Amino acid sequence: MPKTPVPESVPLPEVMVVPARLLSANTTEKLVNKIRKVRHVRQITVSGEDLPSKISWGPGKGLRIDHDERREINYGGREMELTVQVGRIFAEIDDIDKVQKAVKEIEAICEEFLPFGFQLEVGRYSKYRPTVTDYKKRMR
Repeated sequence: MPKTPVPESVPLPEVMVVPARLLSANTTEKLVNKIRKVRHVRQITVSGEDLPSKISWGPGKGLRIDHDERREINYGGREMELTVQVGRIFAEIDDIDKVQKAVKEIEAICEEFLPFGFQLEVGRYSKYRPTVTDYKKRMR
């Protein structure tokens, strides 16, 4: 008798916010804390240009880099080091039926904090299950 395939869990949708320019640490802090309060937002991930703490190559290798945007930000009452200059924000929504409502709320927040423009997209941008490469790395 053939085995019944096990259904894969449905990936949760994400709302991707792409600002028209890279965000300062202050704007990032305010924006993610406001998006965090939107009902049905499960988690927030940011990505962008790396802000290294030390020079990694060349004659100044190992010297400290003092970049104003690499600093601690308060996220939900916790201090977290911001190591990137944010260019994208991903907000995972925990209920597929509430995506449109969450998108409208996130869009209103972005209009308040991003007067220079932004784009919103809904999809799945983060991994939600291990890839073949992940399995291969574990085998080493």
